Amino acid sequence: MATPIERPLYPVKESASQTAGPYVHIGLTPNFCGITGVYDTDLGATMVTDQTKGERITLEGRVFDGGGYLLTDALVEIWQADADGIYHQTAESDFSGWGRAPAHAETGIFRFETVKPGRVAFPDGRMQAPHINVWIAARGINLGLNTRIYFDDEAEANAADPVLGRIEHRDRVTTLIARRDGNSYIHDIHLQGPQETVFFDI
Repeated sequence: MATPIERPLYPVKESASQTAGPYVHIGLTPNFCGITGVYDTDLGATMVTDQTKGERITLEGRVFDGGGYLLTDALVEIWQADADGIYHQTAESDFSGWGRAPAHAETGIFRFETVKPGRVAFPDGRMQAPHINVWIAARGINLGLNTRIYFDDEAEANAADPVLGRIEHRDRVTTLIARRDGNSYIHDIHLQGPQETVFFDI
């Protein structure tokens, strides 16, 4: 029987964690960044058609880091129900239900042209308030962050929403509520700090 060969042990250092880096919006929205010829249009840039039913709205906002600085390289994706509260959109649908938008390099504003979503049932049958699901990627974020956006003109529905009702610190509910301004809803997302947005572990 062969004798095992003894070798010295060399400790292995943990590799550095990876973040989305400063280039995620360039790779995912090349036309927005002036890189043409990859896609005819950036995926997720258009959510509605002339036949889309429901109230047309614009959703716009900004993403701030823990120091209160704008993240001008953030990428935001949204997923939502249509005006009837249905998620089963297909590629042939008049409403995609999914959108992707980069923050503007100077203003930091992300913008979506969409429709106001209808109410969707919670697993236990209770109706949720109209909302939009949000995913955020940016430099310094190891894993994309998930949150929601609700609407300030849906106060009664918001008060009965089963997800909002589970937020322990009630003063933080406002971090999920978009403010209406004409046909637009304005909503800023704060990654850390005193105004930190509520994020969901999903």
